[in-house]
Amino acid sequence: MKTQQLPEKLYYSIGELAAFLDVKTSLIRYWEKEFDILKPKKNAKGTRRFSAKDVEHLRTIYHLVKEKGFTLEGAKSYLEHGESATLKAVRRLEKIKSILQKLKDELP
Repeated sequence: MKTQQLPEKLYYSIGELAAFLDVKTSLIRYWEKEFDILKPKKNAKGTRRFSAKDVEHLRTIYHLVKEKGFTLEGAKSYLEHGESATLKAVRRLEKIKSILQKLKDELP
């Protein structure tokens, strides 16, 4: 996964998320079928729009499957029993880091 941050928006396209996670859009569609927690909005044409909550779920799935080496079944089981305190702390620290980076960039 790239270290960049997504811009704050209400909804993200599948292409934006694929670029952010550095995966193909087909993998995101596959994960959508496999993980019940992913529920993107779809318009009449079937275009997916992912909310910020969906983005967090995708980041967690990516972390478990791609970085930690979980199987899909293992990741599903892990998600059903809740995120670990460590993973939640990492997410919070990433947000704090991005806020601090923004503040640093704004300094003269």
